[in-house]
Amino acid sequence: MSEEFARLKEIIARLRGPDGCPWDKKQTHTSLRPYLIEESYEVLQALDEGSPQKLCEELGDLLLQIMLHAQMASEEGQFDIDDVVRGIGDKLIRRHPHVFGNQKAEDAAELELNWETLKQEEREKGQSLLSSVPGEMPALSYSQSIQRRVAGVGFDWEKVDDILDKLTEEVAEIRQAADHREMSDEFGDLLFTLVNIARRLDIDLETALRSANQRFFRRFSYMEELCRQRNINIGDLSLDEQNALWEEAKKKVE
Repeated sequence: MSEEFARLKEIIARLRGPDGCPWDKKQTHTSLRPYLIEESYEVLQALDEGSPQKLCEELGDLLLQIMLHAQMASEEGQFDIDDVVRGIGDKLIRRHPHVFGNQKAEDAAELELNWETLKQEEREKGQSLLSSVPGEMPALSYSQSIQRRVAGVGFDWEKVDDILDKLTEEVAEIRQAADHREMSDEFGDLLFTLVNIARRLDIDLETALRSANQRFFRRFSYMEELCRQRNINIGDLSLDEQNALWEEAKKKVE
């Protein structure tokens, strides 16, 4: 164990100890849930921004959450951070026999199939390969994860063009929906198909959508700034005039 990691472990134990911090001492696994989620998203934001310094800082904040949960478990006699580190190390070796053993793999597709086979061996008998995907994940990420799992055992479209044809079919079914409930179901199928296309094109859908949201934010903000400079109210403009501003913003803002 490195000196810095051992030091962090001691700091966390002291914060939770009798003479530690009142806030840290009163936390539970449940009370820390929002912070774990928040810190995870802040790591994603740092990745999007491409700032190594910010990524280092946010990974530290995320590690703090992991250390706190492990310390609480240690206090209950369940496990400690050493068990966590040992467990993931053992799992990585077990799931990479082509690196740490004698198994050979020709390409990434074979590796993915082997990975799913190894994971299946670790599951309890009768347990679905989808059961370990957390239901609390954002819906788009969950969809991408379960589609990736089933593709790992061969349940997948042969060609991307086939999925694009399915996308056209789903759009038509939305148009033909008899009521709002049916339209909602068909819209869900449409999103599910889009997720499938993104997976096959090796596009992370959450990242792609966050990027699109950020572009929209920057461009609409630019439209608002143009309106301020021209002393006009954006809400008073016709749709055609707003669209003209949008096209102007698209040329100026990435």
